[in-house]
Amino acid sequence: MTALGRTLAAELRAGDLLVLSGPLGAGKTTLTRGIGAGLDVRGRVASPTFVLARTHPSLGDGPPLVHVDAYRLQSALELDDLDIDYARSVVVVEWGAGLLDGVAESWLELEIERPTGAGSAADGTGEGGTDDAADSDPADASELGADEPRTVTIRGVGPRWAGTAYAEGSAPEAK
Repeated sequence: MTALGRTLAAELRAGDLLVLSGPLGAGKTTLTRGIGAGLDVRGRVASPTFVLARTHPSLGDGPPLVHVDAYRLQSALELDDLDIDYARSVVVVEWGAGLLDGVAESWLELEIERPTGAGSAADGTGEGGTDDAADSDPADASELGADEPRTVTIRGVGPRWAGTAYAEGSAPEAK
């Protein structure tokens, strides 16, 4: 997931919005870590579950990464209340499906699936917005299933992604 994030980061620019969906422990935060590494941002990218949004400034001249955990948000208005600078940032929203009405005209949807029967990094943790139990210690990642295969379906919505490999109806699946 980290490698996919780095690859995606090479195609991202300020104003891009990504919406990540998938079950608890699917790798949404790990993917976002890869995007952060590819964008060369400051600080360790961790799930912003309790603060809702965390901004990671660029170490160079690229855009900052804003990482949002929308698990507890109920509407696009609540997302808008976070006062995110969409125009100057790359924004990644975990659990953001259905919250983008009026927020942006273009975004990338990434649906992360794990094979049926695959272990979950979140087994036994109950409900909550945290994505990867490995957030607490990266050394535990392989032990928690970070190397298990995933299928990521990427779909571009809106004019920003028209004519790209991610355009609606033409996006390949990454495995």
